[in-house]
Amino acid sequence: MGILAGLEGFGLGNLENSDIFAEEAEEKAKKKAEAVHQTTEEELVFEKSYKCPVCDKDFHSKTVKMGKAKLLGTDLDLRPKHETIDSLKYDVILCPNCGYAALSRYFQYIAAPQAKLIKANISSKFQNNPPKGDIYTYDEAIERYKLALANAVVKRARSSEKAYICLKMAWVVRGKAENLDANDPQYEALKKACLEEEDELLKNALEGFLAARQSEAFPMCGLDESTVDYSISVMSLRFGQLDVAAKLVSNLIVSPSTNKRMKDKARDLKDMIVEKVKKQGSAK
Repeated sequence: MGILAGLEGFGLGNLENSDIFAEEAEEKAKKKAEAVHQTTEEELVFEKSYKCPVCDKDFHSKTVKMGKAKLLGTDLDLRPKHETIDSLKYDVILCPNCGYAALSRYFQYIAAPQAKLIKANISSKFQNNPPKGDIYTYDEAIERYKLALANAVVKRARSSEKAYICLKMAWVVRGKAENLDANDPQYEALKKACLEEEDELLKNALEGFLAARQSEAFPMCGLDESTVDYSISVMSLRFGQLDVAAKLVSNLIVSPSTNKRMKDKARDLKDMIVEKVKKQGSAK
């Protein structure tokens, strides 16, 4: 007899053989199954609807469910790194009808004269090459960034926008390098090619941001002055422009408008600059 035996007298005989901890057992099993399940990139992406501001046609583009993508941290130059997915692969929106492409933050903002330039120089020749699977490969993502950069050049975008595209494309190329198959016979050659491409993109990003800093107001690309100056400093350090890097980092550290997090990063970067200056001095 179960411990609920006798309920029949109350008309509840159907409950006499109930498992009193069944609900807790089911919840425990559910949590265990969730813990075992590894979230896939496909599960973190969805098709979002857009209306193209150039050709006025509706289309869909893959977008990251950012609330579901766990941020693991950032590289020295603030490149975000998420668990399971490289969210940067999905930051370019491309209209498959007319070829207009831009970073998500810029896509809807295009003036009539710019749209006219896009139609004449992009749309008139564009041939759509849709992605093959449920996610964007690194090569597909890089192609989309190249289209965004081409569009930016054609529509005569600001230096900051072109620089930001170059910076983000460099980060995607870095992600591609990190995910190369080490067992591929061409691994070393592919990795070298990625590094060279990343360097070229970062040099263009540096040039663009330096030009933008002299002619544009902040915020720039949605970034405040401290973030832009820090990014310029990191790229300047990478390419040996230590005087530029040192000057901007020093300004960041003493500026009252720089938040504590950025000041801490700037101090770490300053130590790296000092170390590189010492190495250069000892090499002479």
